[in-house]
Amino acid sequence: MADNMDRLFRLYHRELQQIAYRRLGDRELAADLTQDTFVRYVGLDRAERTRDIANPHFFLIRVLRNLIIDFTRSRSRRGIQASLEDVRDELFDPAPGPAELVLLREQLRLLHQALSELPESCHQALLLNRVEGLGHAAIAERLGVSPSMVSKYIMRALHHCACRLSLMDN
Repeated sequence: MADNMDRLFRLYHRELQQIAYRRLGDRELAADLTQDTFVRYVGLDRAERTRDIANPHFFLIRVLRNLIIDFTRSRSRRGIQASLEDVRDELFDPAPGPAELVLLREQLRLLHQALSELPESCHQALLLNRVEGLGHAAIAERLGVSPSMVSKYIMRALHHCACRLSLMDN
């Protein structure tokens, strides 16, 4: 499956990113939505992919277009955004239940384990993107690689973490 995913990524990544960029006019957002498209594809179980998806190229484009539509609708609905400080009391859950705490701790343990299993480049790219909020170009500059390689690192890291966390569901 990893070989097939690598092949699909190499074949369609650039095209999908260009589609997203043309629609949104933002390279970083286009890169993120393209990545999310592949994550959605990877998230399908093997039987679903082989049974229901006769044309992965068309499927990936459809998923990307749906993500773009969802994003633009969400952005238009949000309007003016409040800072987290303004809504802190509304978002704060003072006492998660014991079952939720156990579940969250186990998820955190599995995530830490999955992150520790990653190659350093993938680990760094993922943390710089998701934790520090850096875009692909800034990460590429820090790591001394191309933005395309940053996308591959992040995809590999997300796929690995998703697989590890899915073991918890089984």
